[in-house]
Amino acid sequence: MDQPIGIAVVGAGYWGPNLVRNAQATPGLKLRYLCDLDTERARRVLGDYSTVRVSGSLDDVLADPAVDAVAIATPAATHLPVALAALRAGKHVLVEKPLAASYEDGLELVREAESRGLTLMLDHTFVYTPTVQHLRHLVRSGEIGSVQYLDSVRINLGLVQPDVDVLWDLAPHDLSIFDAILPDDVRVTRVSAHGSDPIGAGRACVGHLTLELSDGVLAHVHVNWLSPTKIRTMIVGGSRRTVVWDDLNMVQRLSVHDRGADRVEGDEDRRQAIISYRRGDTVAPALPEKEALRGVMQEFAASIAEKRAPLTDGWSGLRVLAILEAASASLAGGGEFVTVRDVPGRGATGLAQEEAVA
Repeated sequence: MDQPIGIAVVGAGYWGPNLVRNAQATPGLKLRYLCDLDTERARRVLGDYSTVRVSGSLDDVLADPAVDAVAIATPAATHLPVALAALRAGKHVLVEKPLAASYEDGLELVREAESRGLTLMLDHTFVYTPTVQHLRHLVRSGEIGSVQYLDSVRINLGLVQPDVDVLWDLAPHDLSIFDAILPDDVRVTRVSAHGSDPIGAGRACVGHLTLELSDGVLAHVHVNWLSPTKIRTMIVGGSRRTVVWDDLNMVQRLSVHDRGADRVEGDEDRRQAIISYRRGDTVAPALPEKEALRGVMQEFAASIAEKRAPLTDGWSGLRVLAILEAASASLAGGGEFVTVRDVPGRGATGLAQEEAVA
């Protein structure tokens, strides 16, 4: 595309200003509008000297031919009508997590985008951090061997959301990271969810997910709105090496440990397996500090210009929704394992994806 991609940000609340700032700083994008029902709030976000237009009408924004794409930062319950209107107006869409309030709503958006040849991308922000990009390389290149387990903790004294529980609020971050780093042929098959509401908020404020993967591996996610201490860690255990990600460690976010336990092959008559322990080196890769949302905007612009699917496309958002819905069913059922819908894996063609969910 010879001209910059005209983009409008819809929503000037908590996340919208971040989208505005990064859209303005991304080559290939030109911010045309900030759209919000509260136009005064939108003007405060832009400042007094901005040439970006403010509008309280989504219809007016979508009717402007200078707008090629829309970035949506509105409550999850509004994602379907807002994104659907944008797609039907011929606009590419970037939407913050989750894709929609339900799997069926998300599937409608994915199919609409596919039928119109438009980009539908999820703002799964953590996937675009240098740390997760390097972790994706370590896992998918086989440098850590085969994945044996995944453990993630995401806890802090956070805002208790009025419309969703802690699983729907925080777990999408971890689930989207798992989706991005695991091999294309590995998917979540079953999920067990446990949660509690110790403060009487009316929804789970503490949650635990156990995920069964198609290759037999177990993954675990712990999320919590009530912890006085903030922890953001993920451990990916491999047959050769184990990777530890501490997102709050500014000096050493990622460390790769050549340590672990191996079963010694040999005498099958022994009643107990012999375990040997590796105590090798720990390496901390030198990774650049880069705002993840800048990477989101760059990928959005590139996927539109190159007419290709983005890394976190609509199908990735649908896979996360499928897990969340199964988790909600499990939570309601006392933690029983619930089968996750078979959403196509990464790398499937549009036709194969459609056939799989038909």
